[in-house]
Amino acid sequence: MASPEPPVLEFDRLSKSYGHIRALRSASFDVRAGEIFGFVGSNGAGKTTAMRIALGVLAADSGEVRWRGVPLDLDARRRVGYMPEERGLYPRMKVGAQLVYLARLHGMSTADAHAAMMAWTDRLGVAARRDDEVQKLSLGNQQRVQLTAALMHGPDVLVLDEPFSGLDPVAVDVMSDVLREQADAGVPVVFSSHQLALVEGLCDRVGIIRNGGMVAVGSIDELRRTEFPRWVVDVPDAPPAWVDAIPDVVVVGVTGSRTTVEVRDTTPGAEQAVLRAALDVGPVSEFSQPKPSLTELYRGVVTQNDAEPHGEPPGPARSRPGRFSPWRRRKDVA
Repeated sequence: MASPEPPVLEFDRLSKSYGHIRALRSASFDVRAGEIFGFVGSNGAGKTTAMRIALGVLAADSGEVRWRGVPLDLDARRRVGYMPEERGLYPRMKVGAQLVYLARLHGMSTADAHAAMMAWTDRLGVAARRDDEVQKLSLGNQQRVQLTAALMHGPDVLVLDEPFSGLDPVAVDVMSDVLREQADAGVPVVFSSHQLALVEGLCDRVGIIRNGGMVAVGSIDELRRTEFPRWVVDVPDAPPAWVDAIPDVVVVGVTGSRTTVEVRDTTPGAEQAVLRAALDVGPVSEFSQPKPSLTELYRGVVTQNDAEPHGEPPGPARSRPGRFSPWRRRKDVA
């Protein structure tokens, strides 16, 4: 098996406080060349703070952001395509002129900037609005213009804060295609989003941040893994506690007649004991291995250890099996 690509963009043990509020607490993750990395967490979890530190808008209290092993400086940041969550556009300036101006700030010639503006506004579906003031555009079209500004200078890396906010489904598809094209060309892409289904379908890896600390990093398949295999068994006529007599099997969730069990016997085929026991108590309408969605995984991360004090950092993020459970351990919750 080929070893994974080395990281090109590294967020290394970032910490940042605003007074008594700790926005980031030794947060670390990395992004590889040609990879789309989804950065997810609740409001106030620290996503925007981490991105602003990378762009030099904020200074970290400790830790650093590195590009190809070297701390990001002003010259390196000129090669970053950044899209802030808040509109970073001049509302009364015309779209085309503004995009050319912003590209010139990245060092492009006027001719190259104009050519890039024409190409990208066409690609992102705002060509007809080039002569309109930004303030006259819908929020979705403003978002398209904002992404155009991030792409115009051919960046080496894209850092996008909530790029899909306010977009209709067609615009989401267009933007998703553009981000995948950029990644396929070798550009690392990191973006934050609350649209977890979109993140799950688009991203190569995902990082989940909670209370300023990274609590999970990995591919969806890696985050789905548990220490022991899990199976869902639906036996409508089963009596209560029918699983209790099966050796090395633990119930981790019950919803109606559907029982999720964890098989702790690692012998190949050990799950067949569960199936045999189920057939002994009634007809089996389902016997399958569950694949929790990113939404379920996210809930499992952000709701575990809710009693943890806000000032205490969570444990380090890992992508090995058995880190957390997307199923709550009580009845009637799968």
